[in-house]
Parts: sequence; C-alpha cells; structure tokens
Amino acid sequence: MKGYLLFILFILSMPGLAQVGINTDNPRQALHIAGTTGTLRVESLNAANNIHNGGDVNGDLDLTNDTFPLYVDENGEFTLELQVINPSDDIDAFDDSALPTSTLYLSPTDADGEVTSILKTFTITVNREAILEVKYGISFDVYGGPLKTNITDLLARRIQNHITVTGDTRIYGASSKSYTSGSTASQVGNLFNAYSTYIKLPAAGTYDINFIGMVSSNVTSDITSTTSISTYVEFATGRDFLFMRLH
Repeated sequence: MKGYLLFILFILSMPGLAQVGINTDNPRQALHIAGTTGTLRVESLNAANNIHNGGDVNGDLDLTNDTFPLYVDENGEFTLELQVINPSDDIDAFDDSALPTSTLYLSPTDADGEVTSILKTFTITVNREAILEVKYGISFDVYGGPLKTNITDLLARRIQNHITVTGDTRIYGASSKSYTSGSTASQVGNLFNAYSTYIKLPAAGTYDINFIGMVSSNVTSDITSTTSISTYVEFATGRDFLFMRLH
C-alpha cells in the first residue's frame, strides 16, 4: 500500500504534467507535436473506418491530393461529417404549391415599375457570431399577364431573386435574368436564378433568412400616362435547390 501511495505522490508532483510533448521536452500546449515533419493520424477518420472519407477519389494512388475537411462538433470531437441547414438533396427546395407567395404580377399601371415579395423564410438560431453560407437555385416562368399569354412586345423585363436577413438592410445573393420575346412561340420557362453568398450573423440570436422574388421593368412615358410593362412570373416551378451551412 505504501508503494502505491508513493507512486501517486510522485506523479502528482511532476511539473507540467498537464502538458504532453511529442518530439519535445518543452510542450507549449496540452498536446504539442514538435518537428518539421510531425503529423497526427486518427485511424477512425480514415477511408476504411469512416464513410465520410472518400479515400483515393481520383484513383491515382496518391493520397496527398485526396483530402477532406475536418470539423469539430459541439463536444469538441473531430468529425468529417458535414452539418448543413435545410439541405434540399434530391428534393425540391422551393415547392411552388406550398410557398406563401409563388407568383408576382407587375401590372401595366404600376407607377414605379417594380413589385417584390417574400417567397419563403427560414428561421435559424445561433449562440455566437457566425457566417452563414448559402447556395440556391430558384426557377421561374415568365408571361405577359395573369392569363399566361406569351410576351411578344420585344420589351425587356428583369426577374430577380435575392436574400434579406433580420435587422440588416443589405441585399445578399442577388441573381437576375432579363427576358424579352417577339414571338408567340417563345419559351417561357423553366429559367433559373442561382447564386452563392456568405452572410454575417453579428451576434447570438434568431434570424429570418428571407428569399425574395422581384419583377421589374422600365417605366414608359407618354403625354397621357406613365406605365410599367405587364409581366407575370411564377417562381419555383422547376426543381429548385438550397444549401445552407454555418461557419
């Protein structure tokens, strides 16, 4: 019993016991791997043991050009698994039949030549300052009016999608197409707006991530009136995608 006690006292009295050094007698952190060729190997993260490690992806037998991002989860544990918010994967990210608003009509009597609406809102909560990565693709069809007549006037319309965030006046991820036609046989859709952007969330809290649809045209003027160009747009009519990730 006396021997055990002496051993325990010896261990507790060792200076710097909380720090472990490899290739060094003077560790500067809890674990310090010294040397210009020092590396760390975790076999639970290799291709044989982890489904998120793709191994020799390009098949050239050189693993130095096949690398995969390493993340840290909430417990401080290493992982290769990518955690995303509302990934669309192989489903339709924006279902026009389920959106609060999926159509926008710019009437010929609109004074400023622009109409805007929120297509869909995602609410996320963060417990720290963060960067939100967003990639989206939103489809749309374009017509001359609510009766879905083809555009034949050769005048240009702009169809835009972008993102707004709670408490921020900035527009993020703006993507737009200009559309015009002079034929009754013109193609009306599916066209796509797509963009990748990064949004700063400045503090802990809850944020609404709003995906916006906008339709605009020049305002034409004559002696008697000021009018816009009649345009009717249906959003999310195709296979839309969405990817969001916090950094």
